[in-house]
Amino acid sequence: MTLAIMDAKSNIEYPPFKFGQSRFDQSSFYGRWRHFCDVIDPRTLFVSEQRLKESIQLLEQYKNGTVSPSVTNQQLWEAQKVKQAIIHPDTGEKIFMPFRMSGFVPFGAPIVTGLLLPNPSLAQTVFWQWLNQSHNACVNYANRNATKPTPTSRFIMGYTGAVTSAVGIAIGLSLLIRRANNLSPAMKLLIQKFVPFPAVATASTCNVVLMRNSELSEGIEVMNSSNKVIGTSKVAAKKALQETAMTRMILPAPILIIPPAVMTILERTKFLRKNPRFHLPLNATVSTLAFAFALPVAIALFPQVSQIKKSEVELEIQDATDEDVLFYNKGL
Repeated sequence: MTLAIMDAKSNIEYPPFKFGQSRFDQSSFYGRWRHFCDVIDPRTLFVSEQRLKESIQLLEQYKNGTVSPSVTNQQLWEAQKVKQAIIHPDTGEKIFMPFRMSGFVPFGAPIVTGLLLPNPSLAQTVFWQWLNQSHNACVNYANRNATKPTPTSRFIMGYTGAVTSAVGIAIGLSLLIRRANNLSPAMKLLIQKFVPFPAVATASTCNVVLMRNSELSEGIEVMNSSNKVIGTSKVAAKKALQETAMTRMILPAPILIIPPAVMTILERTKFLRKNPRFHLPLNATVSTLAFAFALPVAIALFPQVSQIKKSEVELEIQDATDEDVLFYNKGL
């Protein structure tokens, strides 16, 4: 009885393997959330070179139809998870560890903690905003779509725009708060804690728009249910950019709002008043937990492969297919 229950659970967790696809239902938010929890799983950072080679070899055997019958679906799914976490799908090269999606939380958490330091100086504000946008730019570049060459100037433009907007907004709001004579010092300190959110949210959105604005003029590929490319659509590109920009605006909210709110409550406790040395470790812990929670939730809001009605796209694409619903990859 127990063995049968374990087998049934295993079949649910690890359905029949499908190469290149997710083992979770991508039509539901929960399925997408499970998928992205897998994508950002920091345990893959510790995968050995030997296990990586074995995972790649196992997937090659599956593609060639030479995989052993004793290999389970779980082994195949785990092998694909390992490869996708480390190897770039287009270049076939290893992604530098700090810039992998699985490294986004571990390597980004110290930066988030720095952004949320209490009562920062202008120099600290500039430094942490610059470092945050630099890390984001490196992650974006390392995980870019490399099927088509993208001019380096476009990445430089996106990076410059993101850093400029983040630093400018953060400094502007900080100076505005400090010069507000009608606010008490305690209220100024409280409001200052929430300054990083509008700065980061605006910068992240600016980064996406600048980096991907060429899609609006050139369009992106739309496919039918058989994954066959039907045409290139500017309408789908606009929709993809809107969804991605919305994700980038929502993502910083829980990361940069929950920790200041929690720390404001903790700062009033007798424990933290008597032991101020614990402020930074507590701030780092709360920030990391909020980051780990928010990242998969935000990127799971919209399917990576989204749908668009045929009636909404260009006429030439409508004439090229009989299907009422088409698909496109919106990116992350």
